[in-house]
Amino acid sequence: MDYAIIVLLQVVVTIANLALISAGLAVIFGMMRIINMAHGEFLMLGGYAALVSHQAGLNLWLSIFVVAPLVVGLVGAVIERLVIRRLYGRMIDTMLATWGVSLALVGLITVIFGNTVAGVSPPLGSLEIGAYAIGRYELLVAGVSALLFAAGWWVLARTPVGLIARAAMQNRDMAAALGVDPARVYAATFVTGAAISGLAGALIAPIAGVAPTIGAAYIAKTFITVISGGAAILAGTLSAAGLLGAVNAAFSFLTGPVLGEVALLACAVLLLRLLPQGVTGRFFRRSL
Repeated sequence: MDYAIIVLLQVVVTIANLALISAGLAVIFGMMRIINMAHGEFLMLGGYAALVSHQAGLNLWLSIFVVAPLVVGLVGAVIERLVIRRLYGRMIDTMLATWGVSLALVGLITVIFGNTVAGVSPPLGSLEIGAYAIGRYELLVAGVSALLFAAGWWVLARTPVGLIARAAMQNRDMAAALGVDPARVYAATFVTGAAISGLAGALIAPIAGVAPTIGAAYIAKTFITVISGGAAILAGTLSAAGLLGAVNAAFSFLTGPVLGEVALLACAVLLLRLLPQGVTGRFFRRSL
């Protein structure tokens, strides 16, 4: 019984982590149709921002929840202003441009910090259940992921800001005719997605560590999750993360982490073969 509880909690943690690292990409790709190849590097920058500020003497929680999203949001604002703004509506061009940005960020961080893995020990200790244990920090990250998606739903569904954002993304010309500046909405959306990615990178840094090339380990899984989810930003990401994360965790327990990653990819291929429009192309069509 104790083992079953630990396995269940680990599955929940895996699903939450997958949803968390995919959230920033879901905002940018789902709302703006921009293929942000630098998403993994935004996660990496969030991890480094939290780590460096904590090593400088700042409280770890402030480093994670304040410094990391602010720093990566600022980086996102600069990239949107200098690169992305000139390429709206040109999906292939934005993909190539953000790929170049990702290479530049990897090179810059490698020069500054070296090609080594850095990290900080996860706080809060472990939760013991019988003869087994799971990190309390991992459970905290799962809770933060749930709160983040709940807050995202509230903003998009219940606030004027969310209404304006959805209107500008669905019909730019009509929104402009009603007095909305689509360029400002696009900029705010990109910065928000970058800040969320920075927060996610900071949260997972104590668990996985951080290195200049760590973004490559996340970019494939996040794109698979977002695309498998379909058009709905929140419902799609959560449903795909739930399915793929559960498969990954189950196979990792049974066969090891390598085959767990293989099973995740195989599940995504099968899912897109059966549901080419993603999960929300068939289910949850009216969801956000």
